[in-house]
Amino acid sequence: MVAIAAVKRAAKLCQKVIGTITKDVIEKKDKSPVTLADYGSQALVCELLANRFPNDLIVAEENAASLRTGENLSLAKRLVEYVGATDGPNDLETICSLIDRGGAEGGVRRFWTLDPLDGTKGFLRGEQYAVALALIIDGEVKIAVLACPNYSVDNTAGKNGTAFVAVQSCGAFVLSLGEDLSVQPINVTQETSYARLRFCESVEAGHSSHDDTSAIARLLGIIAPPVRLDSQTKYAVVGHGGAEAYLRLPKSADYVEKIWDHAAGALIVTEAGGKVTDIHGQPLNFACGRSLSENRGVVATNGSLHEGIIAAIRELGLK
Repeated sequence: MVAIAAVKRAAKLCQKVIGTITKDVIEKKDKSPVTLADYGSQALVCELLANRFPNDLIVAEENAASLRTGENLSLAKRLVEYVGATDGPNDLETICSLIDRGGAEGGVRRFWTLDPLDGTKGFLRGEQYAVALALIIDGEVKIAVLACPNYSVDNTAGKNGTAFVAVQSCGAFVLSLGEDLSVQPINVTQETSYARLRFCESVEAGHSSHDDTSAIARLLGIIAPPVRLDSQTKYAVVGHGGAEAYLRLPKSADYVEKIWDHAAGALIVTEAGGKVTDIHGQPLNFACGRSLSENRGVVATNGSLHEGIIAAIRELGLK
């Protein structure tokens, strides 16, 4: 599958960059860090998708504008070296053009959405991050590939990291990012007790309201403290049964989630037998362009505990 090959190649580049990450940070206008790995990953994925599906649009997080400014020429040169060393093009203009293929607005019948490095701050800390790619047709996620280079499922992936793959109506699976091509199905847990519920949330308090999550835990009698980790790896944890829920509760009235932050992970949890909605229990709508403009927050669970969490959110008056 082209999607798996693209994400695995991008993850390989990210791992190459990580050893020198402290020298490679630029700041975007929103002050979140973006690295050579973000740019290189997007270029490599866009190249393979363009070669195999030249008419498909791509909705991705990054653009190449800052790479074309004179002040970033040294960084651009290093980007060319990283991409070229990962079997990609070795000239800056081609790389920038590939990155900018991700500038589509979405909202069309068929397109891909890509987060080339989800959880950049986790990446900078040497913790969890992901490369997330999903194919959306008629507003529904049909294929999802989520590479988690620093994550291992019961030593399934060993030191190479793990990829999670889902195909609508065909299930969800895990495989190594290394040479082992064996694939194993994954499933959410069958846990029905809120007292034994384990849940994930973002490390960054700015991404999700930790206070609201704590209030939900108290209301439902959840005993275990939250597991905090970056990126869509949280979806993977729920999908393979490492936790029962992932809560992303909005901190402000005007914040709108981006589709690339949730499309791949949502299908993985759903195909593993779980359920994903917004905080009001509504399905995520990926047909509204680059944002989930018709949704508020995200709740991903093993399914059996979903309605209780939604009811708790409603009781607390979260909007």
